[in-house]
Amino acid sequence: MTAPSMRSRPQQYHKGSLILLTGATGYVGGRLLKQLEQAGHHLRCIARRPEYLISKTDSKTEVVQGDVLDRASLSEAMRGVKIAYYLVHSMGSKTSFEITDRLAAKNFGEIAKANGVERIIYLGGLGNQDELLSPHLKSRQEVGQILRESGVPVLEFRASIVIGSGSLSFEMIRALVERLPIMITPRWVSSPAQPIAIKDLTAYLLDGLNVALPASRIFEIGGADQVSYADIMRAYASLRGLRIRMLPVPVLSPLVSSLWLGLITPLYARIGRKLIESIVHSTLVRDNSALQAFDIIPIGVNEALREAVAYEDQNFAMTRWSDSLSSAGALPTWGGVRFGTRLVDSRTVDVAVAPEKIYQSIISIGGGTGWYAYDWLWQIRGFLDMLIGGVGMRRGRPQLRALEVGDAVDFWRVETIEPGRRLRFIAEMKLPGRAWLEFEVTANGKGSTLRQTAVFDPLGLAGQLYWYGIYPIHQLVFKGMINGIASKSLA
Repeated sequence: MTAPSMRSRPQQYHKGSLILLTGATGYVGGRLLKQLEQAGHHLRCIARRPEYLISKTDSKTEVVQGDVLDRASLSEAMRGVKIAYYLVHSMGSKTSFEITDRLAAKNFGEIAKANGVERIIYLGGLGNQDELLSPHLKSRQEVGQILRESGVPVLEFRASIVIGSGSLSFEMIRALVERLPIMITPRWVSSPAQPIAIKDLTAYLLDGLNVALPASRIFEIGGADQVSYADIMRAYASLRGLRIRMLPVPVLSPLVSSLWLGLITPLYARIGRKLIESIVHSTLVRDNSALQAFDIIPIGVNEALREAVAYEDQNFAMTRWSDSLSSAGALPTWGGVRFGTRLVDSRTVDVAVAPEKIYQSIISIGGGTGWYAYDWLWQIRGFLDMLIGGVGMRRGRPQLRALEVGDAVDFWRVETIEPGRRLRFIAEMKLPGRAWLEFEVTANGKGSTLRQTAVFDPLGLAGQLYWYGIYPIHQLVFKGMINGIASKSLA
């Protein structure tokens, strides 16, 4: 890391060159894939199961079958490649991930060299090499060294915690804060780190194409803040309007911590243990040369968390549940299924009438028409809402015109309308969270399919208890409502 400083320039050193992207089915690789495509790069992706990736890529992007442990498939994928992104690792492996990572890196570097690859861009992990690092961090840095030994110039970025909707660390933090208002915190939550927002991480990876690289370089990259996991959890709690209390304990082994995380968070124990073994080490940027070499100003933790939540909201708003959920009818999972923090109950029914007739029943809902089933339960819910200062059911709905975006309908408000196809409400009653109710109708060979989706984004433990506590009533009401709409459409 003693080479002269280099500054990112507008010049495109490799514009038009074929780029190989590994790890495109992963979190970072998937985000980078879209940015490379939007920038118009000539891109090839290698995946063990191409069928999982093809639907997510642009028509101009090549997707080939291959595995970094299979030298023959890797050699074929490298043909004509000038730049290769190495974004794979084996942390989820049941066997020794260190051995697997060594072999994969050796294969990749040697075959890249044999095929005339001019640059490898690699994402590794921060960690002081003078300390006794965890097996995971040690392996990430060892992979970089193996790639450099191939003779191909390697641009290695070393990062700490990645904050972004869907990232491993963010999902762990969110689950802990949302589900545990009081938590026992071992010492690892106080270890210093320098989190980086996913948008800044991918900006570095993308800009790695645009710098001169006469020899291998290592850049340590991080966000604007040096914090601990405890600090990040407090920041997330503040963002969500939650209160958390942490009770520190002097000792809690990585094994016990990982089992605990497996119960509370989306992590399973094997990944959790490896993650915690890495968390106990300081992962701070000690060399700030990346700030001089790249025209990137990383954001801080609070902004990164806000963007993570906003990105998820944006994706959620664009979701078509008919594309992402089973069309077989009611989902069997008790309480619905999870999408991020959200709990989703979605069900369908086929109706032997045209979509237009079903949509007319949907768009007439609320007010004097009612909610097509158990209106007395809706009135009770409205009365309870009024008792705690909510709007209740007294607002009714517009009677002399069709619904428009922004209209109030009882204790809902119209958020989205696609005429003839889709109606979506957001709740305005008092709730420990946010709620949506959506109806969507599509044509099928025998008439139409009606999908009804209720979504709840619980706020902390109170929100979880609310959803699961009244879910038996929801089951009754949701089933009655979709069947009531179907019956009305047939009348």
